[in-house]
Amino acid sequence: MQQKLNDFLKTSPSYQAFMASPKPSFKHTTYFDTYDKLFHGYRDKPITFVEIGVLNGGSLFMWRNYFGEAARIIGIDLNPQAKKWEEHGFEIFIGGQEDPDFWVDFFGSVGEIDIVLDDGGHTYLQQIVTAEMVLDKIKDGGLLVVEDTHTSYMEGFGDSRINFMNYVLQTMHRINSRFSSFQPEQTDRRVSSLEVFESVVAFRVDRPQTSMKSEPIWNIPPDPAGAARDFRDEKQRFDQAKRKKIEEIIRASFVINRV
Repeated sequence: MQQKLNDFLKTSPSYQAFMASPKPSFKHTTYFDTYDKLFHGYRDKPITFVEIGVLNGGSLFMWRNYFGEAARIIGIDLNPQAKKWEEHGFEIFIGGQEDPDFWVDFFGSVGEIDIVLDDGGHTYLQQIVTAEMVLDKIKDGGLLVVEDTHTSYMEGFGDSRINFMNYVLQTMHRINSRFSSFQPEQTDRRVSSLEVFESVVAFRVDRPQTSMKSEPIWNIPPDPAGAARDFRDEKQRFDQAKRKKIEEIIRASFVINRV
């Protein structure tokens, strides 16, 4: 298994960019495959990329290496000393990601962006406020990517009742409640889809897609005389042993298995 990981890392563009950074940066090995899947289509394009959490500056250089010189790389941090990275051509903004006023000022200065990578403090308030404030400012075709979402299953990051993965679940509900049969109509159309990886959640923004009305459509209307019978409403009858198996499957599906 370790050899397979090593072989992958040798060919991963994001890992190569990470290792080529001249300054310290900390990442998890599972993130590089996720980065490559999510960000591949944005490389060598004039995008605006924002990373929350600058720390030692290494990831700023990593993302410049990865996206190319055409990318505008912006860092956000609470530490005023992070401004020193502006000497290397990066834009740095100092402020707290759970402060709504900071985001108003930030977007007033920066404008719309293509990608936000949240590698900040990882508290639920920080993650949720950030998502709510940036989704409206991401261009169509852009992404909000939130890292370290495993904190939703840990203590010390906020009120567990409003953990970030519960917010993700509510976003899923909003996406699915756009179905045309539901009234009143769902008006939240910021997120077109979600992708969930280990410790990472990506929100895709595509407003034209979210505005498409969901309507049933046939390629060829079936002949009523020869139409197939729909068996969905047929009740299957199971003996007690099989019902027990089904119940065990359902119970197990709601258990988080951790050693």
